[in-house]
Amino acid sequence: MKTYTTFEDIDNDLKRHKLERDIAWEELKLIKSEFKEDLQPLNWISTALKLTGKYSFIAMIRNWFVKK
Repeated sequence: MKTYTTFEDIDNDLKRHKLERDIAWEELKLIKSEFKEDLQPLNWISTALKLTGKYSFIAMIRNWFVKK
């Protein structure tokens, strides 16, 4: 436990803790907005299209090697 010698030390610690709390709150709001954005259906569609394109390309290459 920290021992304080002046009220100025207490005030400084209180200000620091308030700033840390405010920073943590802003980070939570940012994470919330990013999470909300990730859950939008448009992002799901683009991810699905990327995966489909990737795996269809792999299947096409696999078929090409198997036939030869």
